[in-house]
Amino acid sequence: MDERDGVRPLTVEWVERQLEVGERLVGAVALHGGITAEMRRLTIGNRDGSTRELVLRSVVSEPDAEDWLNREAAALTLLVETGVTAPELVAVDPTGAQCEYPSLLMTYLPGRTVLDDEGVETRVPLLARQLVAIHALRPAERPPTFVTLTTADTVVIPEGADPAIWGTAIDMLRQPAPPYEGCFLHRDFHPGNVLFDGARITGVVDWAGPCWGPADLDVAHCATNLALVHGPEWGLRLAEAYQEAGGKLKDLYWQVRDALSFSEELDAVSKPWRDAGRTDLTTRVVAERLDAYVTALVGGPDRGRTR
Repeated sequence: MDERDGVRPLTVEWVERQLEVGERLVGAVALHGGITAEMRRLTIGNRDGSTRELVLRSVVSEPDAEDWLNREAAALTLLVETGVTAPELVAVDPTGAQCEYPSLLMTYLPGRTVLDDEGVETRVPLLARQLVAIHALRPAERPPTFVTLTTADTVVIPEGADPAIWGTAIDMLRQPAPPYEGCFLHRDFHPGNVLFDGARITGVVDWAGPCWGPADLDVAHCATNLALVHGPEWGLRLAEAYQEAGGKLKDLYWQVRDALSFSEELDAVSKPWRDAGRTDLTTRVVAERLDAYVTALVGGPDRGRTR
C-alpha cells in the first residue's frame, strides 16, 4: 500500500497502529461527495483471511481542520450512547502530526446515499424524523454556537430571477435574527450525509460541524438541498414533515437565509451531485430551482414551480 493506492505512507502507518494484532490495511476505495476532505473506505485484513471495513477522512484543504476533526470526534463519542446511528470513532489525528493530513478513522456503516428522484416521497418523512431525533439530544457539554456567514451583500441573484422577489428575500437578511430556543444541531444534514437501505435509514455521517442553535437551521439546510436535487416542492415538504413528526419550526427567516447562502457557490455545491450520477443537475438547472424555491418561500406556495 503506497500513495498510488490513494492512502499516503505516513497515513498507512498511522492506520495500522490503530488495528488489532494480526490486522493490516489491504485495500482502499475512494468515496465521493466530499468537498474539503478525501474520504476512503478501507479494507482491513486479518491473518485468518477475514476482513472488516473502516472509513478514513483526510482533510486536505481546510484551515480549520483541527477544530472540525476534534468536534467530529466528540460528536461520534457522544452519539454512541444515543439512538442516532452514526460511525464509531476509532482514532483521530486532528493536527496531522502523524499523517500527511489531519485525519479521522471511524467504523464503516452499511447503506448508501440516495439522490434519485424515485422514492423521494418516502425518504422525506424519514429525514424529518431523523432530524427530530438529533434535535432531541442533550449533550452534557454544549457544542459551539452556530455561525452563519452569508450577508445581504454576498448573495448572488441568479440570472433571470425576479429582482423584486429576491430583493424581498435579501432584505430579510438585513433584519436581526429572530429569537430561538437552542438545540443540538448536525449543521450539515442533507441527503448526501444520510445512508439508506431501502426505506430505512442506516446512519448519519459527516459530524464535523455539530453546534447549538435553532432547529430551523438544520431543517432549512436539508430543505434547500432537497429543493435543488428533487425540486422546490420537496424543500417545502420537508418543513411540513418535520412538524408532523413532532418538531417545531419558529421562523421562515432561517429557510430564506439558508436558501440564499447557496446562491454564492452553486457550481461547487452541485458538482458532488453530478459526480454521484445526477448529471442532469447542471449549474444552470440548480440555479433555476433555487430561484423557484426562493420564490416559493417569499412569494407563497403558488409562486414557485419546479423547473
